[in-house]
Amino acid sequence: MPASNTRALTKAAELGADAIIMDLEDSVAPEAKADARNNIVHALRHNDYGRRTVVVRVNALNTEFFESDMALLQQIQPHAVLLPKVESAQDIIDVHQALDAIDHAGVIGLWAMLETTMAVINAVAIAQTKQQHDRFQTVCVGNNDIAREAGMQVSSDRGLMLPWISSLLLAAKAYKLNILDGVFNNFRDTDGFLAECKEGAAMGMNGKTLIHPSQIEIANAAFSPSGDAIAQAQRIVAEFEKPENANAGVVQIDGQMVERLHLSMALETLAVGKRIFKHGVEQGVEQGVEQGKPSP
Repeated sequence: MPASNTRALTKAAELGADAIIMDLEDSVAPEAKADARNNIVHALRHNDYGRRTVVVRVNALNTEFFESDMALLQQIQPHAVLLPKVESAQDIIDVHQALDAIDHAGVIGLWAMLETTMAVINAVAIAQTKQQHDRFQTVCVGNNDIAREAGMQVSSDRGLMLPWISSLLLAAKAYKLNILDGVFNNFRDTDGFLAECKEGAAMGMNGKTLIHPSQIEIANAAFSPSGDAIAQAQRIVAEFEKPENANAGVVQIDGQMVERLHLSMALETLAVGKRIFKHGVEQGVEQGVEQGKPSP
């Protein structure tokens, strides 16, 4: 949300989103950036954002606004900073060092917008910096800017974009980074948005960036484990917990061979389900977690 929009910053404290991104970059005009920084300070002092991750998208490294944005970060210490226009590993290294200089406790995490053709080419090198720079947590797909720079015709099923997105996804997963799928522009097209959310979740995305509050409920549902998934995860965990399976590498459930890698996936599914219920995103998940059966 634009940091120039004080109403949006206030409303964010009531939204069912996991994270809110207060934007100082593209959505804020150059002459409004100073006021936008003040708006963020005011918002964080007067609004309770609860369990939501608060992220500030700063201006790019090579802009005249970056230094002032970093001074703001030192003052407010958000959960993370989102760096736009990341095109190389050096961008991550430079911002990581800048954060080290203002945040000795390591409180502020680093998110990166990969939104150019060069970012796609360098995605592996960028993601690899995670190994030495532990603030680096999350990659955000900037599909609109990639399409614009590539001169790509964007279709409703984003088929032309998928090879580019897959490159970013592969790099992020290889180096244990979270990756958030790009925005869906037509927020009135709920069917198209739901389909894209389901596709992103199936691909392995950790979530989706949103441009309108009406998209939150749909995204939460699409990226949440279903009651059936939770019930199956519980069955896998219970089977491996049996004394006779303590050293087993594989067990049989309903005629299917289930390996220990599926156990790890099941534990993660249950953990996500519990977090969702705790934050009130999807009631009924806890019922499945606690009772071992599908929730409504």
